[in-house]
Amino acid sequence: MKMHIKEFAELTGVSVRTLHYYDEIGLLKSSSVDEQNGYRFYDERCLERMQEILFYRELDFPLKDIQAILSSPDYDKQNALKEQKHLLTLKKERLERLITALEGAMKGENFTMNIFDNSEFETQREQYAEEAKKKWGNTDAYKESAEKTKGYSKEKWDAVNAGMSALMAEFADCRNNGFSPDSKEAQMLVKKWQDYISANFYTCTKEILAGLGKMYTADERFMTNIDNHGEGTAEFMCEAIELYCR
Repeated sequence: MKMHIKEFAELTGVSVRTLHYYDEIGLLKSSSVDEQNGYRFYDERCLERMQEILFYRELDFPLKDIQAILSSPDYDKQNALKEQKHLLTLKKERLERLITALEGAMKGENFTMNIFDNSEFETQREQYAEEAKKKWGNTDAYKESAEKTKGYSKEKWDAVNAGMSALMAEFADCRNNGFSPDSKEAQMLVKKWQDYISANFYTCTKEILAGLGKMYTADERFMTNIDNHGEGTAEFMCEAIELYCR
């Protein structure tokens, strides 16, 4: 799927002007730009990111916080969706109370002023925002990654992603050839993986690498993506990384 900026704007309900601004600040980059006329185009990846942005905007998160959260290499989408659902549920319950009060007022009934209280939602939203920024937005790894990747072109991103995919395929081949996670071959691949992350994103310490390894099996998105190279590859990588980081 490839959409012109106007089509993407209509589909998402976001103005073209806003999309230009999001592109300018790096919150949502277009997937490609026509070199002859400068037209921006958007794909499925852009649409997925826009959906995430809109959920956070619905919860009144500042753009700089959204950018910090979504751009972190340790961003956990499933956990974020659960938190967003909880906050939206609180918002929904408050609106339902207000609607009920309005219906009563139309019948001449009285209601207490505490129906306007929104403190529970505000408190939990602020708490989540602070935790999210602390976890994803204020780490040295995030800052280094943001600085290193801010100038990446689409071609550069394609090359980086292709390199990661090729390394995953090497892990799959290593497993399929009968090598164990603690073998010299597997451990050399882990070192190669660590160096690749350091070269293209941020300094990947053993502590960070260990956390990533666990995420490869704990997060279904990562596991599915890695196992596209062969079922069991994610588990193999996870075990090999765990042994390497001990």
